[in-house]
Parts: sequence; C-alpha cells; structure tokens
Amino acid sequence: MLKRAAAILAVQLTIFPASPGYAMEKLTVMISGGFSLAYRQVLPEFERATGVAVTTLSGASQGTGPKTIKSQLEQGVDVDVVILSKEGLDELTAAGRIVNGSEAELASVPLGAAVRQGSAKPDIGSVEAFKRAVLGARLVALPASTSGIFLKKEVFPRLGIAGKVSSKLFARGIEATGALAAGEADLALGPVSEQVHQPGIELVGALPDDVQLIQVFTAAIVKTAHNPEQAKKLIGFLVSDQAKTAIEKAGMQPLGHRGQH
Repeated sequence: MLKRAAAILAVQLTIFPASPGYAMEKLTVMISGGFSLAYRQVLPEFERATGVAVTTLSGASQGTGPKTIKSQLEQGVDVDVVILSKEGLDELTAAGRIVNGSEAELASVPLGAAVRQGSAKPDIGSVEAFKRAVLGARLVALPASTSGIFLKKEVFPRLGIAGKVSSKLFARGIEATGALAAGEADLALGPVSEQVHQPGIELVGALPDDVQLIQVFTAAIVKTAHNPEQAKKLIGFLVSDQAKTAIEKAGMQPLGHRGQH
C-alpha cells in the first residue's frame, strides 16, 4: 500500500539519508506541465535523501503529435514513471502500458486565465463575463492537451462561441504561456499550476464553475519500467507530507494517498 510505504519512506529518509559517496540508482520520469512546478521543487530533496538519480523527460498528457506522453511511449522511449492528468493516464491504462494498482493521485488543480504582465485583467467572475473576455481577446492561447481539448471541444461549443473565439493550440502549456508573455496572445487558459510563477504573465484567477475542469494529476509505474522499486520510492515521496508545501505553492490541492490501491 503506497500510503504505508510513504510513511515508512519518510522515516527511512530521516534516519538514513543518502551519503555523498552513495552509488546512485537511476530512474526515468516523464511528466506533463501541470505538476511540473511542484515536482521540480521537491525532486532535489528526493535525490539527495534516497540516492536515486532521476532523469526527467517532458510530454503532454493528451493530444496528438509526437510530444504526447502516449506517443513517446509508443515510440519506445524508456520510462519508469509517468505523471500526467487522470484523463491521460486513463488512455495509457486502456492501452495496457501501466502497472495495475500503481496509480496514485497527487494533486488537483482548477483551470485559470492569465494575461501578460502589466495588462488589464478582464472580469471572468461569471460565465457571461468569461465569454466577453475570450471573445474580446485578439488571441487566446490554449494547451493542446487535456485543458485545451476540454475548452475547445466542450466549453466553447456549449457557450455558442466555438466559431467566434480566436484561439491557438500550443503543444505544451509552457508554450501557451510563453506566447502570452511575448505578446502573441492576450489571454491564456489552462491549469493554474502552469500559470503561477511564470515569467512575463499574471494569473487572473480560476474560471467560473460552469466552465471549470478540475484536473487531477496522477503518477503511475510503466509496465516496461527498468527500475520499479525506485519508481515506488518516488511515488511514495510525492504523496507524502514532504511534497505538500510545494504542491500548495504551485496553486494545487494535495491529494495525498487518495486514489492509491
């Protein structure tokens, strides 16, 4: 049980931290943008404490093209752990690429809107205000992953504005916020965790409930993992209290042991 493993690991890390001369074990992680900020904050502590050297690769939770996690796994990229939206994980599970019972919910995060730093922040406090904001934007930048798919395929059509919003899908959330910071777009929509602490942009706030998608970011072990024991250590660490503060600072809600089997 990951919950118990996380508790045991926390004790072990405190009592037996890795010594400088410790032979480093290896682990490869592929992560999407939504959980990246919190992950990168706590990863050095995990490596120092466990002696596991982590290689981190990047990929989109969902979508098309070679940059998605699913596509990279299909191409044969060696990965031990994936961290992505639950929707993306469900696709990987259906494709038979995930170890049954290894899934763990790490954090949840709402969708938000952001503007270029110093720009006026539009009102998005109601659905009507949100409609005015996206219709009034010269360009709305969206990730071509879970959140962008939801907004383009569900929200905009439901609001009757599918053909009226000037929007562009970017392969990764970091590319969408980068376009906003560069002045290419007036508004960026996506997970709040991809909009906080990003240079050149400012968070407006979370989207209204009626157009909201609370994304749950999850970790799981890939069936072809070369280092499953180290993978369990990392997941146990990410669901422990040692990762909680970093998750909260990234605008996310820690989920701890929820979703584990």
